[in-house]
Amino acid sequence: LPLPLPVPSAMAPRGNLEEALLRHRPLALGRGPRRNLVLSAVVTLLCLGLALLLLFGQEWGPADEEWRGGMIDVRGVGDGDEAVEAEHGVVAADDGRCSEIGAGALRAGGHAVDAAVATALCLGVVSPMSSGIGGGAFMVVRSSATGKAAAFDARETAPLAASQVLNILGSYGTPAAAEGSLGLHRLVEALKHMFAVRMNLGDPDFVNVTECVSDMLSSSFAEKIKGRILDNATFDPDYYLPKWSQLRDHGTSHFCIVDADRNAVSMTSTVNYYFGAGVLSPSTGIVLNNEMDDFSTPTEITPDKLPPAPSNFIEPKKRPLSSMTPIIVLKGNQLAGIIGGSGGVYIIPTVTQVFLNHFVLGMEPLAAVQQPRLYHKLIPNVVNYENLTAIDGEHIELSLEARTFLEQRGHLLNPVTGGAICQLVVHDLKKPLYTMNPLRRRNRKVGEEMSKPIFHGMLTAVSDPRKNGRPAGM
Repeated sequence: LPLPLPVPSAMAPRGNLEEALLRHRPLALGRGPRRNLVLSAVVTLLCLGLALLLLFGQEWGPADEEWRGGMIDVRGVGDGDEAVEAEHGVVAADDGRCSEIGAGALRAGGHAVDAAVATALCLGVVSPMSSGIGGGAFMVVRSSATGKAAAFDARETAPLAASQVLNILGSYGTPAAAEGSLGLHRLVEALKHMFAVRMNLGDPDFVNVTECVSDMLSSSFAEKIKGRILDNATFDPDYYLPKWSQLRDHGTSHFCIVDADRNAVSMTSTVNYYFGAGVLSPSTGIVLNNEMDDFSTPTEITPDKLPPAPSNFIEPKKRPLSSMTPIIVLKGNQLAGIIGGSGGVYIIPTVTQVFLNHFVLGMEPLAAVQQPRLYHKLIPNVVNYENLTAIDGEHIELSLEARTFLEQRGHLLNPVTGGAICQLVVHDLKKPLYTMNPLRRRNRKVGEEMSKPIFHGMLTAVSDPRKNGRPAGM
């Protein structure tokens, strides 16, 4: 069966207001660049939340007393701290305090976007080295009422790399193609082909990426690449026809949110390097980003490596490329799950592997996230595999059987103690819940209370134990 690929979301158009807010341009003139930058950064997140609520929100009435009373358990239920099951909403962040703050917004009757704003602000406080309102983000939002999704670009060009890898593996026609050690070999080869192609992307306002995007999402292009993947061998980087050197982006933070109505948010934010530019605003305490480093620069040209990608050269008002990959997964036009990761260039292989583990290979959500991962970025031609001990003491290491299998096919392996962090939410329609709407809403058109029974699935939220994250549910 073809893989149930994530549905690509349309990019939100950028008008004058978005240009001022999302690009961090000054909102007023004559007040000094530092003040304007800080004002723009603060207003960006707040106005983005307001805009999303106007697009996707409902007109909420007072919450039921029963809902505000004993029905809520902010922690949800689960076997451990890394996973919870819940009926009415979940938040999976890489810090348990922020998961609980996001769940608190849901408990107060908030939309998934309300919880996203609360969670993002919290992460900027507890993890300023990775994210904050001095940085930027990608957010994918899906409305349960309309079934529509939109991607909001608050920083850079939305990535398509994970979809290309899944398309290549999907061309094998059966989930069994992704199983076992052979499945890992095929994954590595698909990643190498993807990294060869993705540096042709650039800001669509400056670069014509129509053909490149079409190829990355095309089943025929995936079939062509599949024909170049051999099950018994790997090759030097030249075989994959790379043209440009790879992007070297850095740390991020990701969270997933689903509310009582099954509105969904997948958001990744970053300040790029640890603590961004290493500059703390003396007036606000905001850590400022160094996203300019994500551009390719002509000065990087040397005889011993590929040239930088012209499509990612710096130009005024241009946005650099990113590896951030927030995904909302649909199956039969129903919400199936949310995935996203943090960890720079390792995000793409991480999100791909967790997606395959659960949605294709059928692993339980927690096992899908805990499973040892491997990483490849084409150059250097090395498979980095996890050999680490998580904060909770759990040892995570790719099996000896898998390592031997890959080495027999010519892969050079290298153990690493760090990689990417992944959050996952699963909406399991095989565990149906028939409930009355826990939050009363008024239909804007007819002014009548909506009190019909609602069919939803059980929610499972997982925060990656590699960072000792903890989800929250209610």
